[in-house]
Amino acid sequence: MKEQNLSNHTRYVPVWHFFVAPALLCLLIGAFINMADAADDNLYSASLICLISIVLGFIYWYVRAFALKAQDRAIRAEEQFRHFILTGKPLPQALRLRQIIALRFASDEELPALAEKAAKENMGNKDIKAAIQNWRPDYSRL
Repeated sequence: MKEQNLSNHTRYVPVWHFFVAPALLCLLIGAFINMADAADDNLYSASLICLISIVLGFIYWYVRAFALKAQDRAIRAEEQFRHFILTGKPLPQALRLRQIIALRFASDEELPALAEKAAKENMGNKDIKAAIQNWRPDYSRL
């Protein structure tokens, strides 16, 4: 696997991002076109197809959102524990979840100082990632 860094740490699942999403969009558009052109005797089935396509769109969205929420909670717990092991103190209370998630890429040597700096300066997650000198890869997140 290629060495992970700031410029290549985002991850795409090609089938999910580049096939399923466009296919669902095409289904939704096609369903509404079908309903608009449906004769009275086909209006019920055309509206059901529209409803199914809307439901599938919500499923697509929430399957991803729920998985990311679970990963975010796990990352927060892991980083809280890692910071405690390194310093004997919990992460600063001022840190937001997005900041903690960005801090997971910081090496053990720079995590405590960067966490303090991020809390004091209210750094954004992109700023935190850019400030990391020794990148700690995370190949598990999808």
